[in-house]
Amino acid sequence: MKHYLNFIDNQWIPSDHGGSFPVDNPATGAVVASVSAASQAQALRACDLAAAAQRAWRRLTSVERGVHLHALADALIARKDAIGTALALESGKSLEDATFEAVYAAEVTHYHAEWARRIEGEIIPSDSPNENLMLHREPLGVVACLIPFNYPVYTLLRKIAPALITGNTVVVRPSNNTPCSAFEIAQAVLDAGLPPGVVNILTMGHDEAQAMCTHPRVAMITLTGGVAAGRRVLDYSKVNIAKSSLELGGKTPAIVAADADLDKAADDIVRSKTTNCGQLCTAVERVYVHRSVHDALVERLRTRMAARAYGDRAQDASRMGPLISDSARQGIHAMVQRALQAGARLACGGTLPTGPGYFYPPTLLTAVAQASEIVQEEVFGPVLGVLPYDHFDEALAMASDHQFGLASVLYTENYRQVMQAANEIEAGELYINRTPADPYQGYHAGWKRSGLGGDDGKHGMLEFTQTRLVVMTR
Repeated sequence: MKHYLNFIDNQWIPSDHGGSFPVDNPATGAVVASVSAASQAQALRACDLAAAAQRAWRRLTSVERGVHLHALADALIARKDAIGTALALESGKSLEDATFEAVYAAEVTHYHAEWARRIEGEIIPSDSPNENLMLHREPLGVVACLIPFNYPVYTLLRKIAPALITGNTVVVRPSNNTPCSAFEIAQAVLDAGLPPGVVNILTMGHDEAQAMCTHPRVAMITLTGGVAAGRRVLDYSKVNIAKSSLELGGKTPAIVAADADLDKAADDIVRSKTTNCGQLCTAVERVYVHRSVHDALVERLRTRMAARAYGDRAQDASRMGPLISDSARQGIHAMVQRALQAGARLACGGTLPTGPGYFYPPTLLTAVAQASEIVQEEVFGPVLGVLPYDHFDEALAMASDHQFGLASVLYTENYRQVMQAANEIEAGELYINRTPADPYQGYHAGWKRSGLGGDDGKHGMLEFTQTRLVVMTR
């Protein structure tokens, strides 16, 4: 069983108090690794070293920083097998999917490296003669990165690549459920030859994370996680008025119109709902279907979900894998039971499996109410609720009548409905005749309680900058 040390200033550092976290495989429940638990002093030291390194890192040209990022992307590819193996063990993903995530993270890193010559300022006309107004884009400083468990390799590079290309340094806290892959990435940082202190990765408890986020040199906190975690980060950011970028919960609605291709819609929705056992913030969680095709779509969904096998993906990669923990599974099952007690009908699933691993079957609920918990709260598991509608305005209203506004989906061939949804849906993303996939050249930004700021593309990269206005007279 492998034991990982913390990565500070390009060195492997054991816990200074001897503490550690066990890491289990959610497909079996067996402990597969352990990681050193950083102390508060070590977390603060990492921030100090990142701040010292940032002074030199920001003075490099963006092209020089881009060369480092390309080297990091190449090192990720060279280590994709080690990263994938660690991720598969700690997350229950198949080795193929885990390795692909490492490759995709490398692609994201290459993409952000290519922004080196495209970080632009502005020249603005002045009201005064013989004067120029120049707006510069500058780095923030040290960025604290809080990484989730569901796609920990991709999300880690999704955050640190734009932070680094714009001249910041980072201190990373991976999820304590999936930290091993982060330390395999740290080895890639070493292999790529990045300067000491530019990337630091530590596992820690909540108190240590608070100390890290409230360090006076931390200028930005970026989190992918739940609403409760987002509120904690906002509290942390008050201490030093640090910038916050929060990608929080989602409850993606899929509207299926009467003219939709029902087979394609059912295939896509079930795939979205069962990928990574539904542990994806943009996974479809509620379906609004025109009453004339309600029963036909429900039967297609039921057939496909009931046929979706689940189990250890190390044994059979075609199965749906586990939830991240037993507490997550118990919480989801309790939500399903409360929905049934409130009048929902169970079309398939809804049972708590016995045996090892944190599995839960694909579960389909009908006759759910718009105001019910199962429709209003994020499940983050393989549970889907279906509601009928009569008029498109009604479907749009129900889809938008929600605390979250991350992604949304519409299946129709009616361009008028497409344009109406594009103008009116209360979500940061709208996908037509497909389910969400977060293209990294786009912009992934939630409305309402789904977050602040955003990731990906030009606008995600610029989140890691601040502006300086220079006024020049002659």
